[in-house]
Amino acid sequence: MDWTRKDSTKEMTPCSSQGLESTSTKLSTRARGRNTSHEVFRLILRRVYATIRGGKIGSLFRPDTFITGNSGAGNNWAKGFYTEGAELIDPILEIVRRQTEACDALQGFQLLHSIGGGTGAGLGSLLLSKFREEFPDRMLATYSVIPSPKVSETVVEPYNALLSIHQLVENSDLTMLIDNEALYDITVRTLKSKNPAFDDLNVLVSQVMCGISTSLRFPGQLNGDLRKLGLNLVPFPRLHFLMPSYAPFYDPNAKAFIRMSVNDLTQALFDRRNLLVACDPRFGRYLTAATIFRGKISSNEAEQSVLDLQRKNSAQFVEWIPDNVSVTLCTVPPVGQTQSATCLANSTAVQELFKRNLTQFAAMYKRHAFLHWYTGEGMDTMEFAEAESNARDLIAEYQQYQEASVDDDEVLEEEYEEEAAYEEDEQQ
Repeated sequence: MDWTRKDSTKEMTPCSSQGLESTSTKLSTRARGRNTSHEVFRLILRRVYATIRGGKIGSLFRPDTFITGNSGAGNNWAKGFYTEGAELIDPILEIVRRQTEACDALQGFQLLHSIGGGTGAGLGSLLLSKFREEFPDRMLATYSVIPSPKVSETVVEPYNALLSIHQLVENSDLTMLIDNEALYDITVRTLKSKNPAFDDLNVLVSQVMCGISTSLRFPGQLNGDLRKLGLNLVPFPRLHFLMPSYAPFYDPNAKAFIRMSVNDLTQALFDRRNLLVACDPRFGRYLTAATIFRGKISSNEAEQSVLDLQRKNSAQFVEWIPDNVSVTLCTVPPVGQTQSATCLANSTAVQELFKRNLTQFAAMYKRHAFLHWYTGEGMDTMEFAEAESNARDLIAEYQQYQEASVDDDEVLEEEYEEEAAYEEDEQQ
């Protein structure tokens, strides 16, 4: 199931004046004072549409913002991008235009999709490229569910994932990476759920989304928006793949005994057990990070806590980007909690995810296994080679900046002076 959003999930209690003032970020008021969401759902399968409309919050979504087709993409990226998806792209864009026209100040779009299948990967990539064409000055953020090393659904996931990453590198401004293995681990190990369902996993994702969009929806001391988030997190255009984390995660039965200080929240955010992606940040270095605290937390306390963590783990942060962890505060806590924290980290350790997918991709592509399913939909095999090359370049860039140090500045300065002198000679 995939859908595009103007901004993230709306969180509001009827008695909250702050919540009521901020509903226009995500909701429109209709007759009888009821609210409807701004989302645009693009669903190829009609049974998924029936499930959503018949669910508890089905009335929250306008029926005319759903797009359905007669068949699915069959886990085939090419079907979603070239054939089945291409047939749906015009009506999807028409609804998106209608929704954007109703916005007072459109910041950007958020796309939720899985990149291991056909619809989310193929149609999601196509939609992202169309957004970039039609709205070049708006922020494009994605929540991308990537294939897990242990939780795999289809044999061609490496193909679909790498082809999608190829598009995300070029067209996305911010990409929050999520995988089912990490979600399962958190649900089973921390939340003590023996048989987690998709509803349990989706709750974790929605908590992170609510945390990231907090400053868009509620007032706070240190506020931010999508563009400010991108400005603080993305030092280089291609390196915009982020690892989200959240705290606190705890067993619901132990809720009455949970008391976390600001220092505890900060430590938990940078603990791999709280990451929503199966990756170990200890094998990389943090280029940048953004922390978002919710609840009655003073700015001095939050900033001091982050500073202390950086000092104690200085080797994990690149020294050539000073003050590379930003702090955002919001006084409105999540429903049912007194305080929480969300983090988006831009770490070179993320290359582990790309290496894993690239290894699996290369093993199959070397023997041209399953390629006929893609070329049969009008896809050129050169696109596979380009995607592979782009992924290798991306990994090399992350590794380059992981190994970079302040001492490299002298070398870079000499190279810059040589280039400047060369350009001056050319002009003369």
